[in-house]
Formats: sequence, C-alpha cells, structure tokens
Amino acid sequence: MTASGTLETTAAPRPLPSLAALGNRLRRGLSVKEDPATAAYDRIMRRLGISIGMAGVIFGSFELPEVAEQGRYAPMWWTVVALLLAFGWYPVIGVVAAVSGPRAIRFVSGCAAVSFLAALATIPFGLHMHTVDATTVWPYRMTPLAVTAAVLAWQTRLTVTYLLVAATSAAAATLYTLPAFTTQHVAENFLRAVGLSALFVWCGTAATGAAARVDRESAIASRRAAAQAAAQARDRERSRFAALIHDAVLSTLLEASRAGTQSDVLQRQAERTLEQLDECRGAERDPDLLDARSAILFLRAAVQEINPGVRFATRTWPGYDDLRMPVHSASTIAAALTEAVRNSLRHAAVPGREVRRTVTATVSAGSIRIVFSDDGAGFDLAAVSADRLGLSMSILGRMRQLAGGSAFVESQLGEGTTVTLVWGGDGSR
Repeated sequence: MTASGTLETTAAPRPLPSLAALGNRLRRGLSVKEDPATAAYDRIMRRLGISIGMAGVIFGSFELPEVAEQGRYAPMWWTVVALLLAFGWYPVIGVVAAVSGPRAIRFVSGCAAVSFLAALATIPFGLHMHTVDATTVWPYRMTPLAVTAAVLAWQTRLTVTYLLVAATSAAAATLYTLPAFTTQHVAENFLRAVGLSALFVWCGTAATGAAARVDRESAIASRRAAAQAAAQARDRERSRFAALIHDAVLSTLLEASRAGTQSDVLQRQAERTLEQLDECRGAERDPDLLDARSAILFLRAAVQEINPGVRFATRTWPGYDDLRMPVHSASTIAAALTEAVRNSLRHAAVPGREVRRTVTATVSAGSIRIVFSDDGAGFDLAAVSADRLGLSMSILGRMRQLAGGSAFVESQLGEGTTVTLVWGGDGSR
C-alpha cells in the first residue's frame, strides 16, 4: 500500500443537499432544547416574546404617519433616535424568542423597556414646549407595549414600579403639545396609560404565573412517580429476598438439622442456595426496566430529594428511546450521584459566594452519562487517601461493581469538581 494511490484518487463530487434537507438542518439548528423542569414556563415566554415582537413591528408601522407628522416640529436626528429607541428592540425580541431561551428573552425585553424610557428622556432635547399640534406626543401610545416587555423582563414588583414611572413620564410629555397644560389633562393621560398598561401586566403575569405553577405541579408529580417506582422496586427486592431466605436458606438449614449427617442432596441444595445468594449480591437482580424518561425522573428525584437547588438538565441523542435500564442499575447510579451531591454540599462551600451545582444527563441509544459539576472549592485528588469511603466506595466503587458502569472524578483546588457516571448497558439485551 502506498500513499500516492490515496493522493491521486479523484474525489467523487458530493451532491448538493436538497432544499428540504437544508430546511430540516436549519430547524434543528434553531430548535430550543427545553428543560423538562421549566418546559411550560419556557414555552409561554417564547410565545409571549414572539407576540410582543410582532406587535411592536405592527404598531410601529401604523404609527409611522403620526411620527412623520410630529417630526415637523422636531429635528430629524431626534425623530430617528426616538423611533429607534421606542421600536428598535421589538424585532429583536421576536427573533430571540424564536431561537433562544427565557434568559435571552428577559434580557432583550429589559433592553426594550429601558430604551422606551430613554426615548421619553430625549423629548426635551428634540421638542419645544407647546409646539406639537396633538393631544399627546407619539411615544405616549407606546407605553402599554413597553410595560408588556417589562413583564417578560422583571418580577412583578419591579414591573409595577416601571409602569408607574413610564406612565408618569409619558403623561408629563403633554407639556410639549399645543393644548393648555392642566393638571386634569395630565391626570387623565396618566390614568389612561396606567389603566391600559395594568391590563397587559395582569395578562402577562397571569400567563407566566400559570405556566410556572404547571411546572411546579409537574415536578411534584414526577417526584412522586419516581419515589413510588423506587418504593415498588424496593418492595419487590425485599419480597424476593424474603422468598429466597424462606425457600432456600431456611429449608436448607432445616434439612441439615433433620438429616444429622452429610448427604449428596443436602450438599447440592446448599450449593444452590449459595449460588442464589451470590446472584442476589451481584448485578443481575431486578428484571424490571426503566425507559429513558423514567430513568431521568428517577435520577432527578434522587438529586432533588438531597437539594432542590441543584439544577438538572437533560440532553438526548438520536435513539435515546432505546434505553432500557434495570431498576437496580438506576438505583446504583442514583446512590453514587447523591453521594457526589452530598460531598459537594459538605466540602465545596466557598466563603462569600454561592456555589453553582449542575447535573447534566445525556441519554443516547442504550447508554446514559451523568455529569455532576460544581464551581466550589475543589480538592487535590492526589491528597485524598484511598480509604475515603465517600469517594472510593460510595462513588467509584459502586460504579465499578455495576455491570457496564464506570465513574471518573476530576477536581482542582479553587476550580470546582466534576463527577462523571457512565452506564453503557449490562449486556443483558
């Protein structure tokens, strides 16, 4: 074999991908992976973000004639700047809501809300008092939309504060219109802006609050289902072990006490009993299997029982539905994982800041990988003695004894700790 033959071979032209393939690839690239723990909240945030983005674009288009009309009383630079500050963020909100998650939506929505206040703040630099021939300046009508963006960005208390500030500023801009500046006129504009904006605040808060409640109830139901599955698995294991004790161990001892002498039958029965006890200690115990979703719920419930503040994320690869995990394997992984969480809670604290802890479960065809990481104090692996039970036995030892299992621990002083648990099947399927 020579290298020249490989180099001189003409590569066959690759066919161009079809439009359908390009569309599928684009959809996969833009798809947002939902965290099952906040799926409903994430969906409502994206839908509200897309709706607000479209509303901003539509409202801005209808408002352009009025902007142009009032622009006759102001410099061109002010009209352009105020228009960009008031409307410029809404297309961004729509795009971000379509391709990203709640954190990015909250950020751009907050930018839109602050930009609206900035647009109101520029009015004294672009308009003269009592010059605009209208009942209100055009940014006034944008107040409800800006307040709705604030609903997506901030908590309710801060949103209500923003509503009052925005409505007050927009009503005070009446000073730049031709009608006489009266307290009654300003109060009417203020109450009109507050009333309409409060309706949007109520609708947005009710929608996001309902979604959050759905997520909480789903999490509670999932934890209950996982706990019930674990309890049933433990009951089955106890029943099987009790049957083994009664049918094998006690009967063997009873026969030995009656026989009084050694017999071939008694010896074979004793050997079979010892084999059954070895099988009970080994990996081949419970034949019940968990699919991918049940396994994830089982592990999530185990972690959240230790500390609900640990973030649990899930990633899936093609073929993840093929995963079938025995209950005893899931129990072993859960025990090792919860020990890692306990160790982090005991030893990873850093004075003066909060330690972030995350569990990432990656499920593929027939295998699962669990990564627990924190950004805490960390430790020197070389300085840990081999007889430390929490690390050597409860984590590494458990996973070594599990068929198809393995574990890795990485840590450095001041850089946190990462514990990786891998299960690739026990060879039974």
